[in-house]
Amino acid sequence: MPETTLLQSFGRRRGRRLRTTKQGLFDTLLPTLTLELPEEGTLTPSALFGAKEVWLEIGFGGGEHLAHQASLHPNVGIIGCEPYINGIAGLLKHIDDHALDNIRIYQDDVRTVIARLPDASLARAFILYPDPWPKTRHHKRRLVSTAFLSTLARVMKSGAQLRLATDDYDYGIWMLERLLSHPDFVWQAQKPEDWLNPPVDWISTRYEQKALEAGRVPTYLNFQRR
Repeated sequence: MPETTLLQSFGRRRGRRLRTTKQGLFDTLLPTLTLELPEEGTLTPSALFGAKEVWLEIGFGGGEHLAHQASLHPNVGIIGCEPYINGIAGLLKHIDDHALDNIRIYQDDVRTVIARLPDASLARAFILYPDPWPKTRHHKRRLVSTAFLSTLARVMKSGAQLRLATDDYDYGIWMLERLLSHPDFVWQAQKPEDWLNPPVDWISTRYEQKALEAGRVPTYLNFQRR
């Protein structure tokens, strides 16, 4: 399958049964934070928050990083897209614990959201530890592809940041090959420390800690939209 094809989201939707507290947040808090897309036309992301800048996190896992960024940047609105129910419940717990009001959640494939966003509407996007799909026959399922990057570039402002991270060496090379050859993105690294060390406003998640304990070395990539 060529990389010009945009693929559906893969991966599981649900893990362990939610505990009572998280199920309660899922039932009561999530409806107030769910991103509603218009049936026609484009979404005006800044109107969701009254924010000057809007960011997007694609696949936020347990929500630690997204909640951390929302707490550090209360004047920025952040859209988080994640189909995994247990991950959404984790983010809801962070939102409730820290009274965050600058997050909206979309419980499905990010491509649906991007298709409704106007051109040059995002100031930052995060793709952190996406599933590497290590088997060769599954590489076509990888999120970072030339086609997806072109779709994402359309909705990013000139100068906007695209941050990526992976603990899979092969996927790191894969990301670099596609980003370095893409006309819309410029790598910001000047020295090895720039891709070996996380950004200054980084928070290490439980997933990353498990990767480090297992001996996997994360790669942090920071690109800028031309």
